[in-house]
Amino acid sequence: MADNTNWYVVHTYSGYENTVKATIEKYVENRHLHDVIREISIPLETVTEITERGPKEVERKIFPGYVLVKMVMNDETWHVVRNIRGVTGFLGEGNKPIPLSDEDVAALGVEKREVVVRYQVGDNVRILDGALAGCTGVVEEIDLERNEVRLTVSMFGRETAVDLELGQVEPLED
Repeated sequence: MADNTNWYVVHTYSGYENTVKATIEKYVENRHLHDVIREISIPLETVTEITERGPKEVERKIFPGYVLVKMVMNDETWHVVRNIRGVTGFLGEGNKPIPLSDEDVAALGVEKREVVVRYQVGDNVRILDGALAGCTGVVEEIDLERNEVRLTVSMFGRETAVDLELGQVEPLED
């Protein structure tokens, strides 16, 4: 049954996001709804604030007043989530919640997709797309968290550093 889960946006009172998330998690545990309510997320970003005492990293809600829930939408799950204190409703028309597309969820960074990199620092790689498609370069740095790879590409007789997404390059076969 978990195969037809989708992400839905739940609107909450501002400041109730953490309470709503905790309450949904408690309902899932108590009512054994693990197979229909899979994940609850509050999209956060880490921001560096400059204070009198120096820089300080703070997590901020990207969408205050919203919680994302990955679940199978049926009468029971709709009723459980909708009747939690602090929830004002689902994003959608009337009583019909609209699921997020996979592209929307990926853009929000809610679901982390594991990236398998078949190359490492020092390897020669070919650029697959973009302005430098077809060119080759040497991997200088791999940043899995930011989904980026830094290459050194020889252009016009000069070495140039280029930052690309991990999927934009492939290892050269020897």
